[in-house]
Amino acid sequence: MKLVFIRHGEPDYEIDGLTEKGKIEADLLADRLEDFPMDEIFVSPLGRAKETAAPTLKRLNREAEELEWLKEFPPRISRPDRPQIESIAWDWMPKDWTVCPDFYDYDNWWKHPVMEAGHVGDEYMRVTGLFGELLKKHGYEKEGNLFRVTKANNDTLVFFCHFGLTAVLMSYLLHVSPMILWHGMVAAPTAVTVIATEERQEGYASFRMNLFGDTSHLTQRGEPVSFAARFCECYDNAGERH
Repeated sequence: MKLVFIRHGEPDYEIDGLTEKGKIEADLLADRLEDFPMDEIFVSPLGRAKETAAPTLKRLNREAEELEWLKEFPPRISRPDRPQIESIAWDWMPKDWTVCPDFYDYDNWWKHPVMEAGHVGDEYMRVTGLFGELLKKHGYEKEGNLFRVTKANNDTLVFFCHFGLTAVLMSYLLHVSPMILWHGMVAAPTAVTVIATEERQEGYASFRMNLFGDTSHLTQRGEPVSFAARFCECYDNAGERH
């Protein structure tokens, strides 16, 4: 089974939609996906994800199933360097999170007092529990660090969603702390990520990343990749987000 995660196009967060550039990205994405095998399609309830999926769905004359838990991972925290301001759960300064060994541990990353105060672990368990039920329905049930195969298949499930949420789902599949994925990887707008099962022993499967954050549908058509989700390459780069 293949799981395909697609980040929404360049966002206009004020209207929960896409910028004009984001709309161009969504159209180029539709060109790429026109002949892509999709057995089932799922979409976040947020406008920017649905607007990204729309050109592809129209092109294919398909509909997507909207899943509430595919929305961007919602918990808010008060991070140590600015406790008076609420932030998304993964927006930490490197000097604060890298000194905490628990953040590198799949079983303990959510136990940090800041994460506990924001009920981040509770939401992680809820979202990954619902994701696990979907995988079980499609023949793969998590058992420890592996997945027991109840119905092997070559189906492709496509998810139009968000970077932070994708990192949460990937952490569940790969059994790694989401902090590593949130801070060590980035998926630009309309980036395509593919994770597939490998069943090397009958009855058991693991998930392996085949492709991450691919934006070739943009670069091959001369469309620049959006900087959204990234931070400044150099601290003195005044025009880039810090």
